[in-house]
Amino acid sequence: MQNLYQFSEKFSSLAWGMPLLLLLIGGGLYLLIRSRFVPFCFFAHAIQVLRGKYDDPNDPGEISHFKALTTALSSTIGMGNIAGVALAITVGGPGALFWMWISAIVGMSTKFFTSTLAVMYRGKDSNGDLQGGPMYFIREGLGKRWQFLAVLFSVFGMFGALPVVNVNQLKQAINDIILIPNGVEVSFYTNLIIAIVLVLVTSIVILGGLKRISGIASKMVPSMVLLYFFLVLIILGINYSEIPKYVTLIFTDAFSADYINDESMYGGVLGALIILGVKRGAFSNEAGIGTAPMAHGAAKTDEPVREGLVAMLGPVIDTLIVCTLTGLTILVTDVWQTTSDNGVSLTASAFEDALPGFGPYALMVCVVIFSVSSLFSYAYYGTKCLSFLIGAHRKHYYSYIYILSIVLAATLPFATVINFIDGIFAFMAIPTMLATIILAPKVVKETKAYFKRHRNT
Repeated sequence: MQNLYQFSEKFSSLAWGMPLLLLLIGGGLYLLIRSRFVPFCFFAHAIQVLRGKYDDPNDPGEISHFKALTTALSSTIGMGNIAGVALAITVGGPGALFWMWISAIVGMSTKFFTSTLAVMYRGKDSNGDLQGGPMYFIREGLGKRWQFLAVLFSVFGMFGALPVVNVNQLKQAINDIILIPNGVEVSFYTNLIIAIVLVLVTSIVILGGLKRISGIASKMVPSMVLLYFFLVLIILGINYSEIPKYVTLIFTDAFSADYINDESMYGGVLGALIILGVKRGAFSNEAGIGTAPMAHGAAKTDEPVREGLVAMLGPVIDTLIVCTLTGLTILVTDVWQTTSDNGVSLTASAFEDALPGFGPYALMVCVVIFSVSSLFSYAYYGTKCLSFLIGAHRKHYYSYIYILSIVLAATLPFATVINFIDGIFAFMAIPTMLATIILAPKVVKETKAYFKRHRNT
């Protein structure tokens, strides 16, 4: 087990070097400038699209704009917003949250471009069905000679879609909040029972395909965000006097890196803090990774820009709102300095501190919804990747791999699985961002044409 951890740590460190940081943040800034800050100028229009003002049942695609966003959010609003933020603060201190914000702001532009491309360059799978996602906009937009990038994304995408972090942290939450406090001895067998229950629930949903997944996600995502939002506001209200101090500390520590516990690397501790924040930001909102465009590419629309505008709302919701709420909860309750907990256990400690007795169980409800909804979306992403590689008629094989990974994730240490997913996400981002940057001028041209048409209607 120690050897496995060391391998995963080296794998993650290798992947998340300065080149990838420049590709994600530098590439995102380039896209933001090329778009002339479109993601920030048309929020109202994006909301109108999301609400269904422009929906047409005769448009190509499978699901509505709203269901596409909630399907994408059901994967991004998951353990990255509870365990990922806790890990970022544990390792990097309050300043890590600032760099997660920067990652989200830049990520808005990245998601606008990648999701617009996912609709612009939809391709057909081996069954002749219309599909969207990085592998398709690489093949259809860049041509056959770039096929290797599409294959690279699909291979890593299959592994990146495995639900190891969500399952691992859900198991940890059940152990810490329910089993251990009630005198139940945690063992391999209790973890296995949790895994088996998750396998049964997940199998029922994912075997129903995208429409069942999106239908359930469209109901679960809004309710889980509202519940979590309500609970965190209560905690922040109880500790309101601490909020100004920690908001200030988030900004000052972002450039001084006084609380980072990581090894010095590019640019010293500040460079390590920036990479940590961007890494956790990518884990939270997945901007530039390429998963969300697979959901947005299935949207029922003939206007690619509309889906890009809807997609850009994702980082606002999952990072700027949900992650910030989690981060402030951990900071104002001071558990990040007074306990040795990590991941979801640290967030649970914050809820216990502010809402004794009731808090952890309320968090448990959120964790279950966050994790289970993520399981559904990631299964869809993985099957799309396998379908691209070996044919749509064989995509069901991924379900068996997926189910096996649930069992493995419930029995592996958190540090090992988070390093594994970090590394995989990095290798998914490379083909996604390279193709997006190359195709950016075509998105800009389509955006200008769309708003010209929109002004004339």
